[in-house]
Order: sequence, then C-alpha cells, then structure tokens
Amino acid sequence: MTPSGASPSVPRVTIVIATYNWSAVLPYSIGSVLRQTFTSFELLVIGDGCSDDSADVVRRFDDPRVRWINLATNTGHQSGPNNEGLRVGRGEIVAYLGHDDLWLPHHLELLVGAVDRGADVAHAITELVNPDGRPPEPIPAHAGSLRPNQWIPPTGLVHRRRLALDVGAWRHPLDLLVDPEVALVHGMVAAGARVVFVPRLTAVKLPAGRRKEAYRFRRSDEQAHWFDRIGREPDFEQRELAALLFGVERRVSVLLPLRIRRRVRDFRERLLLRTLSAAMLRRRVRARVDRRRRVRGLSSLGG
Repeated sequence: MTPSGASPSVPRVTIVIATYNWSAVLPYSIGSVLRQTFTSFELLVIGDGCSDDSADVVRRFDDPRVRWINLATNTGHQSGPNNEGLRVGRGEIVAYLGHDDLWLPHHLELLVGAVDRGADVAHAITELVNPDGRPPEPIPAHAGSLRPNQWIPPTGLVHRRRLALDVGAWRHPLDLLVDPEVALVHGMVAAGARVVFVPRLTAVKLPAGRRKEAYRFRRSDEQAHWFDRIGREPDFEQRELAALLFGVERRVSVLLPLRIRRRVRDFRERLLLRTLSAAMLRRRVRARVDRRRRVRGLSSLGG
C-alpha cells in the first residue's frame, strides 16, 4: 500500500541535507525527516567532500528513501551540495534541511499543501535557537509580503525545483553581495514566483555561526534535546509559539490550554491579514494577560 501523498515510483519532494564532517548531528536531522507525516519524498544527504564517518551514519538508516552522496571536492558552502541535489533530485518540489537543524512532523505536509494551492515558494515560522540562554527568535518576525533582501532560512522553505534551475540555482557566496539563499529566493520572485507564508511553526534552527567553535567540538547535545522534545511533547508547537511571540515561559504549561492557546490561534489568523512586528504583538498580548492576572492577584507571566 502506498503511503498517503506518496507515489509508487517518483517522490514528490526531494529533500537535501548538505553536510560537512559533523556526523554526530545527522541522526537527529535525518530522524526529523523520517517523522514527517508527508511521506512521498527522497532524502539526499550530500557531503561537501566529507572525510569522517558521515557515510556510515547515513547508511545505518534502513529506509530506501535515504541516500548518501559525497562530492569529490569541498566547495566550502552548502551551495555545492544543494546544486547537486537540484541536479540529481527527482521531486518536483525541493526542501532543504540544515544538518544541525530539525523539522516538526508537519513541516512538509503544510508547505507542500501551500504549493498544491498555487505557491511556487512556501515558508513557515522557524524557531532560531540562540546559545547561552538568550531568548529564541521567530523567523520571520513579521507577516505580510516578502520584503527586499529578506532572509528566509533554507530549513524553513520549499520551492518548485524547475523554477530554481531556471534562475541559475544556488550561487557561491563569494560571487554575491547577499546571502545565496536570499539571492535564490528573490531571483525566483523576480522570475514571477508566488511566495506564500504559512503561519505555523515547522522548524527549529540551531545556527552553528552563533555557537563558538561549533565545528571544532561538533557536539550534538542540543539537537538531541530538541529532537526529544519535538517527539515527546504533543503541544510543542503551541508552547514554542507562546514563548517566541508572547514571552510566555515554557514552564507555565498549566496556562497554555486555557489562555495562551487561543492567543496563538488568533495570532496565526492575523498573520494572514496584516503585518505586525513580533515586539508589538508581544507588548499587546502581554499587557492583556498582565491585566487579567493582576485581577486574580498573580504576577507577570514573564517573571
């Protein structure tokens, strides 16, 4: 029996994980792909000239949809592996996942659904996790149409494969004045692509660039922590959106079902209608919650 959304021969989505000598994180990124509710995909884990045990780690996954490819030479950027994925991929839609990032199980289902409704590029909310206890950030921090030079994390988007090839695919950062993902998305927009924002949290990004000597120590404890939480907490998305958008601490879980869940739902609906900054939303909702809590003699949710 063919899984829901799947083709018996050709996958609808090609997923590309570009990687370089950090095998410890691959079980978690690959694991988050295999948790997807949308199953018609091929996963290409593409090494940028890897010389560690990444190939062995990938091959331990007993799933015919998972394939290891290693470039002969190192290009020094995900643009090389991503372009190889565009070249050999069979899916009409392409999705990217950072090797140290994670998806929520509904990521592909929601974004492929947007493509099915007419989008050429679809993206959702990505939670950018900062190190050292600094608050996480929602990307994008606003709703509405795509802004000039707006950055969308590749982990948080999908696009039609043919369109990317038509605009020249990924370019190396040394050839650009902006990030390659910015150049790609805005190049597709200039070619007439329709971009759709899905107001749901679908990805967690743990940027190596913000973690001191990440490629020296190559740890995976953060990925293990978030992977476990995503799989274990049925209200993970609601908790994280409450924390990201309204400053509600995750430990106050007893309040989420009664008070915050409705605000998260209302926020997602408003995102489709108008542009508001995350800071403005946080101030408005937090003030409203604080007023109600003062009536009950409770302290601020934010502590």
